[in-house]
Amino acid sequence: MSGTHIRRARPADEDALAVLDRETWSPLHAVTPRPAPPYAPFFDERHRPEDILVAEDARGTVLGYLRLVAPTPLPSNGHVRQIQGLAVADGARGKGVARALLRASFDEARRQGAYRMTLRVLGHNTPARTLYASEGFAVEGVLPGEFRLDGRYVDDVLMGRSLVVADPVRDR
Repeated sequence: MSGTHIRRARPADEDALAVLDRETWSPLHAVTPRPAPPYAPFFDERHRPEDILVAEDARGTVLGYLRLVAPTPLPSNGHVRQIQGLAVADGARGKGVARALLRASFDEARRQGAYRMTLRVLGHNTPARTLYASEGFAVEGVLPGEFRLDGRYVDDVLMGRSLVVADPVRDR
């Protein structure tokens, strides 16, 4: 999206990110119930500003965010970063914001020394799966019927991609 800037979140983004998170809640991607008052804070010990990339327009309006973290605290897993949340405001969808956040997350993960990127996506979330595949993610596993949402069993799809030209995991 022209004029979109990607940056790391700041504590002052708390309210805007919390509102965006509530407004973008959907059974297409959420396994938790719809948020209801009193709302939990957006930032906490597991969701820190330094783990969030924010997309904003030229006026500084938050358009979206991506949460990028180490999937586990294990040193043996330190070469992997995982996307654990991606949201784009309704008015900014279809304009390249999610793709810009993904590409910025690849750069950030590499800066942190990561070689791999992973994520989990619900099987029925075709738009997200298509986007991830177009950015180099491949399905690496499926947990069939892992969630029961709205009376239906939904698969949990595990996707991953390399962040390097020569993949040290696959090229051994």
